[in-house]
Amino acid sequence: MQHTFKFIFLFALAGLFHLNTSAQEVAKAERGAYALTNATLITVTNDTIENGSILIQDGEITSIGADIEIPAGAEQIDCSDHYIYPGMIDGGTRLGLSEVGSVSLTQDYNEIGEITPHMQALTAVNPNGVAIPVTRVNGVTTVISAPAGGLFPGTASLINLLGYTPEQMYAGFKGVMLNFPSTGRSGWWDRRSEEERKKEEKKAKKRLNDIWDDLLLYHRIDSAAQANGESAEYNPEMQALLPVIRGEGALLLEVDKESDIKNAIAWVKEYGIEKVIFTGVAEGWRVADELAEAAIPVITGPVLSTPTRSSDPYDAPYANAGKMQQAGVKVAIRTNEAENVRNLPYNAGFAATYGMGKEEALRAVTIVPAEIFGVADKLGSLEQGKSATLFVATGDPFETKSKITHVFIEGWKVPIDSRHIRLYNEFLEREPGLKK
Repeated sequence: MQHTFKFIFLFALAGLFHLNTSAQEVAKAERGAYALTNATLITVTNDTIENGSILIQDGEITSIGADIEIPAGAEQIDCSDHYIYPGMIDGGTRLGLSEVGSVSLTQDYNEIGEITPHMQALTAVNPNGVAIPVTRVNGVTTVISAPAGGLFPGTASLINLLGYTPEQMYAGFKGVMLNFPSTGRSGWWDRRSEEERKKEEKKAKKRLNDIWDDLLLYHRIDSAAQANGESAEYNPEMQALLPVIRGEGALLLEVDKESDIKNAIAWVKEYGIEKVIFTGVAEGWRVADELAEAAIPVITGPVLSTPTRSSDPYDAPYANAGKMQQAGVKVAIRTNEAENVRNLPYNAGFAATYGMGKEEALRAVTIVPAEIFGVADKLGSLEQGKSATLFVATGDPFETKSKITHVFIEGWKVPIDSRHIRLYNEFLEREPGLKK
């Protein structure tokens, strides 16, 4: 009886595995010469081109315009009544680092320890994560994959959502993460007294300053050693932070509350940090003028969120990006998600509706993050010579009714296929279905 039960269990498990496998397998991308014709081209940085065409070869946009010659051998794709956009860029996610929330072995975004800037998110990215195809078929082609937890949780990387290895996915930007010490209550559950909060706040700020002072000392020692043809004693944490203090690498500083943002602006100015990007910035609308004056670029989101204070209007997070942008802040949008990065266009859509406007919201998920990450020469707009990273849609990608019909990443024609699509098709018409 026991053997019979084991056989039935294994048989059922095998059947379930077959179903899941068929639902998760995604077809391979193809590369070649393509001509996308008769489309409306939303270039982002230049004028919209009606009835235009784009030529793709060797991973680049080789020609773009209304009257261009189609070379022999190029595969023509008729995009009549469709729109072509540059691939959208999410400025902050855990995509590729998190799979199953209840299984710790699939969580690679939070390392042990408070000071781990040398931990590279890129090395932990899973190119076969099931959420990656789900994301890219919604027009999101490039994302920041970022660690979390601790004071310095690690180094984030910009990745394109196609490749067999993390190195193939790397899109040319890395930044050290800093969770800036927060003040005040963490939430309704925070039962600390005012005295306890101030004490912990003072302790956290001192710890950050001590680390940065140690970094300044290490910088001087290392510079002196290099001048003598030597090297300082190896310290992985300090080595990872050296590019930031030398103005060669970026610091992604996570901060949300109004008072914390003001403190962060002052801290950055005090230590003369050149390349800094504020992330999160949920209450940026309260200090938009200060951010603009400091000329600090911002990656904010999620837009689809709730207010940080119970006294705030319901639409405070929706209007946050637009208010900062109108004040003169360079603003990009993120989802801060792992599984639902595909919702980036809808975050941008809400920002557009609540004051940012559609044009600026589109820029906030295309050319603006590309500029912030220093990759605007390759990504963020439709221009000759740039990477052929783009998508074709039936309408405005911020609207859920629009469908993405083609996706290209670095010239690779990506199948419009994902686990969600496979499961939808699997159960749309169940044959053979269960008989009553």
